[in-house]
Amino acid sequence: MGILDQFSLKGKVIIITGGTGILGESFVKALAEAGAKVAILGRNLEKAIERVQLVESLGREGLAIQADVLKEEQIIRAKEQILEKWGTIDGLVNAAGGNMPNATIGPDKNLFEVAVTDTLAAIELNLNGTIIPTHIFGQVIAEKGKGSIINIASLSSHQAITRVLGYTVAKTGIVGYTKWMATELSLRYGDGVRVNAIAPGVFLTEQNRALVTNPDGSYTERGQKFINNTPFSRLGNPSELEGALVFLLSDAASFVNGEVLYVDGGFTAWTGV
Repeated sequence: MGILDQFSLKGKVIIITGGTGILGESFVKALAEAGAKVAILGRNLEKAIERVQLVESLGREGLAIQADVLKEEQIIRAKEQILEKWGTIDGLVNAAGGNMPNATIGPDKNLFEVAVTDTLAAIELNLNGTIIPTHIFGQVIAEKGKGSIINIASLSSHQAITRVLGYTVAKTGIVGYTKWMATELSLRYGDGVRVNAIAPGVFLTEQNRALVTNPDGSYTERGQKFINNTPFSRLGNPSELEGALVFLLSDAASFVNGEVLYVDGGFTAWTGV
């Protein structure tokens, strides 16, 4: 197999939770362009169908499934649908998650008067929303003895970022969970089963545009802080995550296991001095 062939996902069945989200669109596109058959899971069925149309426009097969990653019975049903259509699962991308507005603790809020339930909800979405799909879809990958699971960590899993307590706790947990599952699955099922994580930096999307930029396009105070602490002196573009995703899912990463790949323009490497 040539080096370029090792990066191909041709014919592989890849599931992406949160495939209806902002970063999910870039992920879905990248998977299809790399040759994968893509199962797109999300709570918005209409959006999932749109993403399938994107996959099909690139000449690949897609499947839209409406499912909530926190509902075990829905994920089990999704697994059955995927196996019925394609007969196997080769990869899983746990992209469902994100920060929740009510769980954001701004400087104007009293830290100890914020509803703890909002923080717990953010933890549940981001952490449990990765654990549940991994334990259900991952069983298929483990029992066949070959496949790759990708979790989504964050800058906040490496160092503290103000305001996002629940998100920080969850993403830190994702790193621990990634290392634990990478170890256990390989010891139990062999060297063909891998678990890794991607930790994105700050990416400019429609979802966070109002948080990091002003209406005139200049950066907000918080946005400028991210810029100032990034050696690249800019925010990321969602397309810049695509290469890392395809690499970790592909045979080119066959000896990469239990790792967290930061895609952040050097943010976590720099002390600011």
